[in-house]
Amino acid sequence: MTNSLARVPCTVVTGFLGAGKTTLLRHALENIKGKRLAIIVNEFGDVGIDGEILKSCGVENCPEDNIIELANGCICCTVADDFVPAIDKILAMEPKVDHILIETSGLALPKPLVQAFQWPGVKSRVTVDGVVAVVDGLALAEGRVADDMEALATQRAEDQSLDHDDPVEEVFEDQIACADLVILTKSDLLDGADLEKARAHVEDHLPRAVRIVNSQNGQIDPAIFIGLGLAVEDDIENRKTHHDDELDHEHDDFDSFVLDIPAIASPEELSQRIADVTDAEKVLRIKGYVEVTGKPMRLLVQAVGPRVNHYFDRPWNAGEDRRSRLVVIGEKGIDAGKISEILAA
Repeated sequence: MTNSLARVPCTVVTGFLGAGKTTLLRHALENIKGKRLAIIVNEFGDVGIDGEILKSCGVENCPEDNIIELANGCICCTVADDFVPAIDKILAMEPKVDHILIETSGLALPKPLVQAFQWPGVKSRVTVDGVVAVVDGLALAEGRVADDMEALATQRAEDQSLDHDDPVEEVFEDQIACADLVILTKSDLLDGADLEKARAHVEDHLPRAVRIVNSQNGQIDPAIFIGLGLAVEDDIENRKTHHDDELDHEHDDFDSFVLDIPAIASPEELSQRIADVTDAEKVLRIKGYVEVTGKPMRLLVQAVGPRVNHYFDRPWNAGEDRRSRLVVIGEKGIDAGKISEILAA
């Protein structure tokens, strides 16, 4: 086993769309003391919403230049093109980085990414401190891995031209199979019985003893998931997943597009339009930032299925383009025209 003490530790944070990865990392950034951090954010789509959220933290130990956004595709599919150059950039930073955090896209499989840490040019310099799977407790309590899965399953079953296998469930299972720690989010929205259902759903997919930690609003002591020291790259071949016999995997079951909308007058009205469109269409996730007429602050919007959250995250900067932009992510075949018409109304 390669000595991990001389290498920079890296925590891989994986989890389905909207589970709460960015919220978890934002809280970690604001509460980690004594470590200089760098973050790799892997978006699904062309606009770095999650990176913008993390950059707005403004913490001294992780300045904006230490946050690298990868938007050229899922990181586990573009390791050579995106991941290795990002690692090279981080390791060249001055002052030196003490710990690297990677937020994968919701569709990423952790195993191919962790396997990249075995490459000679990587293994001697960085090590995987641990793999953290962030899961949506509210959805799991209802037997789903994400909001609106029941509606998606019904539509899929009615269309005989589609593969009946659920790719979202497989992605979830692969993420759990590789996890060293599972963080169950939105636990504050669950009563005791539902919390047990959510935990049981995770436990049913765990191939080995892995700790499950409850979380409210991503507020977990970073020491719980950072500093595990596990050198996961040395054990990753023992973590069996659905895609072990495949050279690569495809994301053809998902579509995404970017939508620019006019400035809005009412955050509540926009939230209702988002809830309506996710209920009517095959939309899994909507996220973005929006200008509210007459307000000096930027509105951040996060939607998982019909559940919509919004808040003002920071003032618009002087000279900044106050563009209102949303990223829409859904199952293959979402009607971009219809969705755009509703959201931009």
